[in-house]
Amino acid sequence: MNDDAIIGLFLARNEQAIAEAKTKYGSVCRRTAQYILGDAEDSEECVSDVLLILWNNIPPENPRSLKAYIIGITKRSALKKLRDSRSEVRSGLPFTVSVDELSECIPSREDTEGNFEAKELTELLNRWLGALKTDDRMLFLRRYWFDDSVKELAEKLGESPKATAQKLYVLRKKLRKFLEREGFSI
Repeated sequence: MNDDAIIGLFLARNEQAIAEAKTKYGSVCRRTAQYILGDAEDSEECVSDVLLILWNNIPPENPRSLKAYIIGITKRSALKKLRDSRSEVRSGLPFTVSVDELSECIPSREDTEGNFEAKELTELLNRWLGALKTDDRMLFLRRYWFDDSVKELAEKLGESPKATAQKLYVLRKKLRKFLEREGFSI
């Protein structure tokens, strides 16, 4: 079933939407959660949480890309589960490497002021990403949204991991300068 049909089921409040979303995106959710959490049981629980969040959010949400929407929810849900559980040592998990790289540009805040700044930051990031060349935008998104490793990206680009890491470093540096220019405190 295509994404528009699945979204249509959600909008119509047809419970079949949950089954269709799980069939189409359950494995990618599971892999994403497993990568962050490092635990199969927690990953399965995260997939169930994602399906419930989808049911509760569509409507009123009507995502343009169901896959991106689901992956985003999965990442947020898995990271929340990771923070809440405190049973895993974060620094040893592979997903945190790319998140740690961005921490030099984007601070983490969990308060009300942080929520307001998160909306402002989202707008700034969208503007910055929109101004990048397509190749740079895709590299940035593949690393920091889809969490591809530097090695995987280097293979896709046909260059050395060192060259790819350098490109990512330059992009992060540009992002930091852009955010500072826009008055976003780091």
